[in-house]
Amino acid sequence: MIIKNKILLPFIGLLFLTININSQNKKGYKIEGENLTFIFNVNDYSNIKNNGDKIEYVCVSGEFNDWTKDNDKWKMNKVNDSIYELKKDLSIFTSDFDWEFKFIVNGFHWAEPSEDFENIVDARDYGGHKLMTYNLKLYSAFATDYGNVTFRLKGYKDAEQVILSGTFNRWDETGFKMIPTDNGWEVTLQLKPDIYQYKFIIDKHLWIIDPQNPSKVENEYGGYNSIIDIQKNVTFKLCDYLDAETVILSGDFNGWTEDECEMTKINNCWVYNKSLSGGKYHYKFIVDGKWITDPTNSVKEYDDEGNINSVCMVK
Repeated sequence: MIIKNKILLPFIGLLFLTININSQNKKGYKIEGENLTFIFNVNDYSNIKNNGDKIEYVCVSGEFNDWTKDNDKWKMNKVNDSIYELKKDLSIFTSDFDWEFKFIVNGFHWAEPSEDFENIVDARDYGGHKLMTYNLKLYSAFATDYGNVTFRLKGYKDAEQVILSGTFNRWDETGFKMIPTDNGWEVTLQLKPDIYQYKFIIDKHLWIIDPQNPSKVENEYGGYNSIIDIQKNVTFKLCDYLDAETVILSGDFNGWTEDECEMTKINNCWVYNKSLSGGKYHYKFIVDGKWITDPTNSVKEYDDEGNINSVCMVK
């Protein structure tokens, strides 16, 4: 079963939900709302603390910037003698489910995580061979009390462990451990808008779909996966054409219909709110029968028929 925070969206073949504020703190980074902050603490890295060199600067290096060693855009700000931080927009890191990264000091000293770090993975070379060191891992999906969706499984009280696994973590079998409750098990995640498949794993061997979720899709093994659609509320505005009789929002999200999404005049603008899954959408406005692109949106693309449409990205 899935419990959605804040607003419940209509059920139309899939489960829908909206997003609220998130917060988490793992080694090397924290996420608060729409911001991600990388955090380097020299006391966490014995090879840096004890090498005798003065720290001139620290950079964040990872899969998201091609493992740069010295780049002004990724240099961290000194907070005190031990702490360095760098803030980035979270949307930069939501194009994939996870990213590996490290800190590099003075352009050549890699800060090596220890086995005590929760979010470490084996560092590997380009051939996939282990390098006997670790990288840190940044997850765009994570478990937190402040997440936007709670997964619940009733029963199975005699189970020793229940894991939530799905496309949001590449079907990892260890990451999202569910917490026992009076009625069964639960875990709360923060997930970006998208359509996800998932299952519960009982005591490492029994994979089951969500018995409380009727939305499912057939998988490649002849069975089924449960499915959810996490959506974000998007407000479309046209602050012009106030003398028009009708303004319609039309796009590939509604089959380019000419009568479904009639906009409302609010505070000298035509407005329509629509819940959309993550992804890219083409759209236009129909003003008294005339099709126009969004005059305030500079992002436009040609479609397969050669028409120019405005583009909306939902992340």
